[in-house]
Amino acid sequence: MLKLGKNSGSFLTLSFMSNWMVSSFIKINMRKLFVLIFSFAVLYSTGYSQNMGLVDIRHAEQLITVGGPGADIPGFTSGAIQLALDAVKSRGGGTVKLNPGTYDIIGPVRLSDNISLIGSGQATILKKCDGFKTSFIIDADWGMLKAVVKDVGGFNIGMGIQLYDDAHNSGWDVTTAVITDIQDNTIYFDNRTVNDYLASLNGTITNSFSIIEAVDAENVKIADLVVEGNKSTNYYINGCRGGGIYIHKSKNCVVENVRVNEFNGDTFSWQITENITVRGCEAVNGDGLGFHPGTGSDHSVVENCISHNNKGDGIFLCWRVQNGIFRNNKVYSNGDNGFSIGHKDTDNVFENNHVYENDSHGVLFRNENEQNSGHRNTFINNTIENNGMHGEADGFHIVGETHDITITSNIIRSTGKGNQKTAIFVGKKSSNVTASGNTITGSKEIVYEK
Repeated sequence: MLKLGKNSGSFLTLSFMSNWMVSSFIKINMRKLFVLIFSFAVLYSTGYSQNMGLVDIRHAEQLITVGGPGADIPGFTSGAIQLALDAVKSRGGGTVKLNPGTYDIIGPVRLSDNISLIGSGQATILKKCDGFKTSFIIDADWGMLKAVVKDVGGFNIGMGIQLYDDAHNSGWDVTTAVITDIQDNTIYFDNRTVNDYLASLNGTITNSFSIIEAVDAENVKIADLVVEGNKSTNYYINGCRGGGIYIHKSKNCVVENVRVNEFNGDTFSWQITENITVRGCEAVNGDGLGFHPGTGSDHSVVENCISHNNKGDGIFLCWRVQNGIFRNNKVYSNGDNGFSIGHKDTDNVFENNHVYENDSHGVLFRNENEQNSGHRNTFINNTIENNGMHGEADGFHIVGETHDITITSNIIRSTGKGNQKTAIFVGKKSSNVTASGNTITGSKEIVYEK
């Protein structure tokens, strides 16, 4: 039996109080310990960041202004713009801001990684110089960096050029470059020729070039400016090698609020690219295609753009344009089709576009075999109307061995303009075309070729 003395109650009270104090002490000190650990972590993090600053130099964002007496570079030329771009390139990137004014462009404005070229809206105009052309005296062989020509009078150092002959005058067969020197009748340039160009086959050099280009670049932005192509005095350049805005072998680029007018070639062209976004842009009065994604351009986004009065298609998906989004665009009054889709152009979505009054079809799927057709494309909530301005045409014209096309909840109609006789034409080799929930008026609904 346990016996308690007369002071045992006091002892128990003290013992209880002692245990409570110890428990409280532990709780209080645990809180202090937590605060101490948290404070140490913050201090360590701050110290670590400061130490990182000792290793990796932190630069302020680079901004260089061009154009006018108050600018960092006062000139209104392509050379002045390029000087600014090269300066921010040397610091790893930055922004070149173009003040209002008209800039005389004699050579391509070339962007590099992590650079933004930003204008001042419609008041910033990049205007191409007049065109000039001459012929070779002797052949310009493959891999050369010079050409001997009949007349150098219209060329200058820093000017953009293209070289070709009758056998190599389109697509990737053309060479583009910038002149680095001129001596007597010899022009030197910065990019090796990609073919043998023969004087006997009308070997030619013209000062045709892209106005703005990003080649082998990442994280580029072009915004808030106007390009005037001056096409009436210039020679054509094809969209594989150039455009009013031209992007090649590049990724993560944005073109926004840019208007390209009267360029003698494709107005916007991007080739071999990933994640290119073209937003709020206008392609107008070009002598080629309006918008031309191609040659393996993956995850393109074209939205809120306008393509009109161009000689070719409004929006032309060239080869291997995949996983793209084309939405909220207006495509009208172009000299061929509204949209053209073909070689391995798969898995794209076309939504809320208005395609109307183009000379040929509203949407064309080109004639390809099964391995190379434009499969698994989806059209939803588009308005396709009054196409066929220069001959009988269809809203959707699907040929080749194309399959798995979805056409849902679109308005397809003819209201008296144009000659859009059929809403959806499906060629005899095409299959699995799903059309549902569409509103069709003024024409035949669906015609299957026999």
